[in-house]
Amino acid sequence: MDPNQPQPNFTPDYLNQIAVQPTKRLPNKKLLILGGLGLAVLIVVIMSLILSAFASHTTEYMQRLTARLNTTQTIATSAQTNIKSSELRSLNSNLQLYLTNTVRDIGTQLKNENINPASLDKKIVTSEAATDMINRLEDGRLNAVYDRTYAREMAYQLESIIALIDQVESSTGNPSLKSFLDNARTNLQPTQTAFSDFNAANG
Repeated sequence: MDPNQPQPNFTPDYLNQIAVQPTKRLPNKKLLILGGLGLAVLIVVIMSLILSAFASHTTEYMQRLTARLNTTQTIATSAQTNIKSSELRSLNSNLQLYLTNTVRDIGTQLKNENINPASLDKKIVTSEAATDMINRLEDGRLNAVYDRTYAREMAYQLESIIALIDQVESSTGNPSLKSFLDNARTNLQPTQTAFSDFNAANG
């Protein structure tokens, strides 16, 4: 190249004009649709698993609550003849009435949850048999302190029922079941408090 000849002036604009422009690739519509469908399916599967987990907890808790109520009803009925205090006997009669009504009404709720009240899980029924409580009551009877023992044991048993009611309620989204549980707790709380107070006064 002759240095005396004028050199071409390569301005930045000129270089930009002759440079190869990158082609903008538009995303494939089919891929976008498939990706969206895949995400939607994943969300549905996750939600189904979450709901299934809640349902299984509700089923277990409902069976456990039913078994505990049945056991408590049996204990309360058999205790009536051993109770000496007229105050405690009256309190126990009220408890028996509550348990009769609640056990009856929970049967409807179990059926709504597709649980057969007549065939609860045997492991749950066994674990809710309250064998230790029954043994302590028998010791109290043999040692002539049955009333005090019964009041203490029943106060604890009713407290555990209330705690289980709370568990069932937190595991379900069923408005009918929530209403039943709320009423069951409200009606049981004064009786639990009365047993606890009797125990404190005679302990």
